[in-house]
Amino acid sequence: MAASQESFMFTVGKLDAGMAILLGERAHLIEFPSILLPPGATTGSIVNIAVHQNHAEEKRRDAEFWTLQDEILEEFGVRTPSAPELQLRHVTQTSITLEWPLIELATAKLRSLDFYRNGQRLAPIPSPLTNTSSKISALEPNTEYTFQLILRTTAGTYPSNLIRVRTHTMNDTSGISVCFGNVQDSVMLENAKMALRDMKAKWSDKIQIDTTHFVCTTPAATPSGSSPSRSSPIAPGVEYQRALQLSIPIVQPHWIFACHTERKLVSIAAYNLGATPPTPAPARPQSMSQPAAPRSPTSPGGAGSRQSMPPLARNTSPPVAQAQAASFVNPSATPPLASTPEHANESVDDPDAEEVKLERVALTSVMEKRMSRPGTMNREFKFPTPVSSPTVGETLDMPSIHRVVTPSNIEVPPPPPMEKELGVSPPRSARSDEGEEELGDTVDIPL
Repeated sequence: MAASQESFMFTVGKLDAGMAILLGERAHLIEFPSILLPPGATTGSIVNIAVHQNHAEEKRRDAEFWTLQDEILEEFGVRTPSAPELQLRHVTQTSITLEWPLIELATAKLRSLDFYRNGQRLAPIPSPLTNTSSKISALEPNTEYTFQLILRTTAGTYPSNLIRVRTHTMNDTSGISVCFGNVQDSVMLENAKMALRDMKAKWSDKIQIDTTHFVCTTPAATPSGSSPSRSSPIAPGVEYQRALQLSIPIVQPHWIFACHTERKLVSIAAYNLGATPPTPAPARPQSMSQPAAPRSPTSPGGAGSRQSMPPLARNTSPPVAQAQAASFVNPSATPPLASTPEHANESVDDPDAEEVKLERVALTSVMEKRMSRPGTMNREFKFPTPVSSPTVGETLDMPSIHRVVTPSNIEVPPPPPMEKELGVSPPRSARSDEGEEELGDTVDIPL
C-alpha cells in the first residue's frame, strides 16, 4: 500500500477499555481503537492518521459475492415444485382408484396433499411423500364425479389436473379385479380366468389397491395341485390374511361363473367361502375347456324344467279332531251333527236332536262372546250352580257338560268322577209299557 501524502494529526486523549479518544486540530473528537495506535502511544501523544482506499480488494470481494449468489440461485431459485399429474387407474360400480407419480418438491417443504371430490375437500393423503395411489369407495353406481389433488408447499400451491369419471352400471363387469388364492381344481381355475377374460376383467396373484375380490376354495397356503402332509399344519396363506385385513370379499370361483352367466355383477352372499353355491352351476364360456354337456328338457336347469316345490303336508288327523281344532280356532266353525258316532243315526225330525242343535247354537254364541277379546279373561263368566237330578228328556245347561237323557236299551255305565265333583246324581229309571225298567242315554258334546 503506497503512503498517502495527506494525513490527519490527532492528540491522544483518554485511553479506556481498548478505545482511545483522539482530539483533532479543529476540536474534532473521534473514538479510535487503541490497538491501532503506534506502540508506546499514551495520553498526550500526537499521532498522524492517513486513510486510503483498496480497489483491488474491493474487486476480489465483489466477484466472490456474486459467485455465491449464482450458486444460491441455481440451487434454490431455478427448480420449483411440480403439480401432481393425476391418472385414472380403475373404476367399479362403487369405487374409483387414482394414481400419480411421486410429488416433486424441489427445495420447498411439504405442507399438505389433499384430495378433492366435486370441488370439495375429501381427505388428506396419508404418507404423501411415498404414497402414489388412492382408492375412493362408497360411490353411487352410474354417477359422474370429478377428482383433483392440491399440493401445498412452502413455495406455493400447485393443483393437479382435473379427472372426470363415471362409475360403472351393474351390467358392466369390466371393473372386476380378482386375486386368486388356493383353487384346488386346476380346471375350475382355468375356466374362471377364461370367464374373466371374456368379461374384460383382470386378475393377479397378489393383492393390489384395486383388487375387488379374493377367489379361493380353501384358505390354506398349499399351492394348487399339491397335497400337504398330515403332520404339517395347514396355515392360511399370506394373501388370504391380507384380504381379511383389507376387508376384501372372499368368494368361491362359482361367483365368477355366475357373473359371466348373468352378464352383471352378482351378489356375493351365496358364494362366500364355506357356503354352498347355488345349483345348477352356471354354464361355462364357449372357449372354456370341458364344455358343458347338453341338458335334457327334464333335467334340472333345462329349457323345460320347473323348480319343484316341497310336497304339502297332509292332515292325517281324524275328522272329529279336525272339527274340534277348527272350533277351537274359530268358535263359529262348529262341527256338523253327524261328525260324532253317537249322532250318526239321528234323523232331522228327532226332537232331541233339534234340542241338541239349539244347545250348540247357544254354546257357539257364548264362545264367540268369550273369544271377542283374545288373550283376556271374560269378566262376565260365572261358575254354574249345582242342579238337581235330571229327568227323562231333560237337558242340563252347563258350560262344560251337556247331558241329554233319552230312552234307549243301552245300559248306563257308572257315573264319571266329574259328575261326583259337580254334584250331579245319575238319572232315575223309568218304566216302559211292558213294566221293565230302562235307563237314559248320556251324550257328551265337545266344546
